[in-house]
Amino acid sequence: MRQSLAVGIAQWLALAGQPEANLAAALSLIAEARTMGAELMVLPELWLCGYDPATLATDAVKSAVAAGDPVLTRLAAAAREYRMWLVAGSVPEADGGRLYNSCFVFGPSGKLVTRHRKAHLYPPRGEESVFAAGDRLTTFSDPSLGSVGVVVCFDGDFPEVAAALSRGGARLVVAPCACEVEAAQWWDLVYPATALVNGQWWVQANQCGRTSSGTFLGGSRVVAPSGTIIAEAARALPGVTPPAEVLVRRIDLRIADQCDPKSELLRTRRRPDLYA
Repeated sequence: MRQSLAVGIAQWLALAGQPEANLAAALSLIAEARTMGAELMVLPELWLCGYDPATLATDAVKSAVAAGDPVLTRLAAAAREYRMWLVAGSVPEADGGRLYNSCFVFGPSGKLVTRHRKAHLYPPRGEESVFAAGDRLTTFSDPSLGSVGVVVCFDGDFPEVAAALSRGGARLVVAPCACEVEAAQWWDLVYPATALVNGQWWVQANQCGRTSSGTFLGGSRVVAPSGTIIAEAARALPGVTPPAEVLVRRIDLRIADQCDPKSELLRTRRRPDLYA
């Protein structure tokens, strides 16, 4: 198992209803991250269709992918070309007459390793009227990485999610996000605490900038198992769209195995019988 990993994050404002332009932007940012040494790359939530609640229902249908879709083929090819793990943010996925908010993860060979369907849909932005909810939490394992948890934005707000991933052995959690400026307090307080309590690395890629329905916060970052933010991208002020940004930071995966003793106590002394 590797001791360290260079994690990359792409932060930008995806254009609502413009999947071709958004795919071109994503591929360009992936290439840039590779030149900076990224070995694992994370994209934001709903980058392919853009995330403007006013038009999301139409945009998601227009941009939806399915098995064998050319978008997934191009993402797989990028992972293979750059020999990197690609956590391809989340995109609308059509399956069985339903639409899901899904994160596809590709390995360095270009193989699809796992897919996570967002399980906790976000009511304030109308996600429940557009998407069906996933029915499971998701991890994947690799001899070089260990166990990695995958969440999409609001999934990570629930303490039970990180705790369950921790019980499953996840010492690294990757999180495509579209967190708005109004939720900055949650962004600032909940996730560092979650990382600390569960002794996990969290890598969060957030959209950033102004839509017709509000402003996404940005502030994409790497959070250490100590709860310390060790790298963070720019934040958007309300109504402002900062330039696209790529962030790459090398992390020491061993730190998650040597977490705060109190985190270990919380992990081993839980009383599930009391938490109904």
